[in-house]
Amino acid sequence: MAKPSLDEISKETTVEEEAHPYSFHVSGPRNVSSPNWRDLINSSWKDENYKRTVIACFIQGVYLLELDRQENRPEENALAPKWWLPFKYKLSRKLIDERDGSIFGAILEWDRSAAMADFILMRPAGAPKAVLALRGTLLKSPTIRRDIEDDLRFLTWESLKGSVRFNLALEALKSVAEMYGSSNVCIAGHSLGAGFALQVGKALAKEGTYVDAHLFNPPSVSLAMSLRNIGEKAGLAWKRVRSMFPSTSQEQSGSDSEVDRTVSSVLGLKNWMPNLHRNNNTSKLHLPKWVPHLYVNNSDYICCHYTNPAGAEPNGAADKENAGPAANGQVAAKMFVMSKGKQRFLEAHGLEQWWSDDLQLQLALNNSKLISRQLKSLYSLPTSGPTTTAAPK
Repeated sequence: MAKPSLDEISKETTVEEEAHPYSFHVSGPRNVSSPNWRDLINSSWKDENYKRTVIACFIQGVYLLELDRQENRPEENALAPKWWLPFKYKLSRKLIDERDGSIFGAILEWDRSAAMADFILMRPAGAPKAVLALRGTLLKSPTIRRDIEDDLRFLTWESLKGSVRFNLALEALKSVAEMYGSSNVCIAGHSLGAGFALQVGKALAKEGTYVDAHLFNPPSVSLAMSLRNIGEKAGLAWKRVRSMFPSTSQEQSGSDSEVDRTVSSVLGLKNWMPNLHRNNNTSKLHLPKWVPHLYVNNSDYICCHYTNPAGAEPNGAADKENAGPAANGQVAAKMFVMSKGKQRFLEAHGLEQWWSDDLQLQLALNNSKLISRQLKSLYSLPTSGPTTTAAPK
């Protein structure tokens, strides 16, 4: 039997790679075009759907960077580049966790040379010069330990600041913001990566530098939040029980107050009760311009709590990350919600849903209880005006 020629082996390898379930041509978006000269007149990047799709593809590329590394896939057969090359971007830098060597993020930059080759003489309006994309948890043995470690960090403390990845991502974002100007930079992430993107973007916003942020299925479940909810529910339950016993005298009323104080002390509710006088001076607070974009699926229990309506926030929260006065309901984000009825978790939490053909989103209320918790510390910034880094001339 004759041995296959090199050309035949090359063709077989190409077919195999194109048939890979994570190949761009297999699982990528169908109805999205590459930039062309027409974008100089009417940029596709001005379309929210196009922008969301492309940025989601960039994050998928970061997932595949790590899978390519784990599977020792050679550069010529790598899956990851196919997820950014069609949009005229190039890999500028990999973010590597030094503890296990895993790739958890990447900086993608506008590829002027590739664009010029297709007669795209300038970057389309709305297309960022650089995107910092961060992946979420990969349930693979080489990286699962560090991924789960950060998942538990968020679950316990609702903060990722203690992670090595937080510092690396913040340094990388500052670097590209200084290089290109904050208005030309975007940070994006999915799942755990969205949690990092939110907190890294917020850290930079506290310094007065605002970058575009796109957060897909950001984590909303934490032990701290669950304990607060238990405290609030216990307080409501006690009020309902107390209302069943009518007060008959002033003495009884005083006794009830004493019981309230005792029960609140025992349950630890006193520190969770809202401070009704806290928002009196909100007009004096400096309102930042940082408004992240959140993409949430109602069937995804990891992120669905972002759709809970805004309400009074408990005072004296245990975590310092989200401490600070709320801004009288003015803490905002652009939140896009997908409601497809009941879905399986993996489908509802998956990244690929955000570039699907039948995607139908609704722009939800831009204010929610959890958004207020996550962003309210921005409202305690000094009242000296914000600063935005300018692009170098």
